[in-house]
Amino acid sequence: MERKDPFGSFNFGIEIQSVLSGGFAEVSGLQMETEVEEIREGGRNEFVHKLPKRTKQSNLTLKRGLLSVEAWNWYKDVIVGKVRRKSGSIILFDSYGAKGAQVMRWDFSEAYPVKWTGPELRAIGNTVAFEAIELAHNGLYMSKPAQ
Repeated sequence: MERKDPFGSFNFGIEIQSVLSGGFAEVSGLQMETEVEEIREGGRNEFVHKLPKRTKQSNLTLKRGLLSVEAWNWYKDVIVGKVRRKSGSIILFDSYGAKGAQVMRWDFSEAYPVKWTGPELRAIGNTVAFEAIELAHNGLYMSKPAQ
């Protein structure tokens, strides 16, 4: 299935509320870490109990790409104090084989943009502009790619 979207030259897409809203060459922040509390038990020196505490999740950062006007307006609303949390997905597209096939998806919930870096305009090469956006979110989950 061939992709028919304006972000076809990027390997990662971002869907916001089920609408493809950008394409990017780099994604970071697909990371979670669970804090551990160590408890030493009196008279037991051969080990330490390790109990799970809270799990932290990093902000998602999408770099070297392009955003839709709707995604920019979402951040513009945050600037004026109108924070609207939205759910979405980061999609890894197959750049080989079946062009545009989805390989993996990471769904995020209740996100909002916290940083936007405007395009670096370049007239040489095949690319003209790059943007970056950072999203704070309340959860990250792996899901099956859409067929």
